[in-house]
Amino acid sequence: MRSSTARGSARRSPSRPELALHAEAVGGLPEVRPGDDLGELLASALPPGLSDGDVLVVAHKIVSKAEGRLRFLGGVDPGERARELAAEHGKDARAVQVVLDESAELLRAERGVLICVTRHGFVCANAGVDASNSADPDELILLPLDPDASARDLRARIGELRGVRPAVIVADSFGRAWRLGQTDVALGIAGLAPLDDWRGRRDYTGRELRATTIAVADSVAGAADLARAKDSREPAVLVRGLGHLVTPDDGPGALSLRRPPEEDLFR
Repeated sequence: MRSSTARGSARRSPSRPELALHAEAVGGLPEVRPGDDLGELLASALPPGLSDGDVLVVAHKIVSKAEGRLRFLGGVDPGERARELAAEHGKDARAVQVVLDESAELLRAERGVLICVTRHGFVCANAGVDASNSADPDELILLPLDPDASARDLRARIGELRGVRPAVIVADSFGRAWRLGQTDVALGIAGLAPLDDWRGRRDYTGRELRATTIAVADSVAGAADLARAKDSREPAVLVRGLGHLVTPDDGPGALSLRRPPEEDLFR
C-alpha cells in the first residue's frame, strides 16, 4: 500500500485553510465481478476513522465490472464502418465496433486512435473502451452508463454501512491534446465541489482574476493516482484534507465539468 502527503504553502490565501493532503491506496479489495455489491466491498476495506470530510477516489473499471459494463469480442458482429476503420488503422474490427457503439460522435481517427465523444459527452480516446485489467483477453471494459449515479450510489451505500458519507469520485485516465502523458480525471462525482471558481477574486498582487477556475475534482483524481501503481490492484484511494470542499448534498456531478461545444476551440 502506498501513500503520499503534501502540505500547502505557508503563503496561502486568507480564504483557504492551510492544507495537508494525504492520499492512501485502499488495500484488501477482491477481484470485482458483475453483480458484486461494490459499496459493501469498499465499506469493508476502508480504514477506521473514516469521516464525512474524506474523499474516496475509485477507478472506473471496478465500477464498470460491478455494473456488468463488459463486452466480449466473440459476440460482436462488426459493421461496414468498423471494418473500414479497422483496416485503415490496424485494429480488430470487433473492438472498433464496440467503440462506435459507445460513441455519440467520432471526431477523428489518427495513428490507430479513435477520438470520440461518448454518450456522456466526454471527449476521449476509443470512447473509454479498454482491455487493460480485464479478466479475459477477449473482454472489453466500458465506461459506466451514468458515472455520476454510480458515485452517488457508492456514497449512499458507504453511508448506510459505515455511518459517514465521504465524497466519491469515479476516475479514469485521459490523455490531453496539448500535453504528453495521461492523468486521472473525474468521470463521476458525489459530494465534492467539481470546480472552485476564482473569477472576481484577487490574486496575490490585487489584480482581479477573470478566467481562473480550478478543476478541483480532476486535481483530486490525479493526486489519488499518484498514491497507487497502475499494476498494484489497488483501485481505490482515500484522500484526506479536503473537508472544506466536501458537500452534504451530492452536488452537480462530473457532467458539470464538460466544456460546452460552443466554447470548444478544438472542434
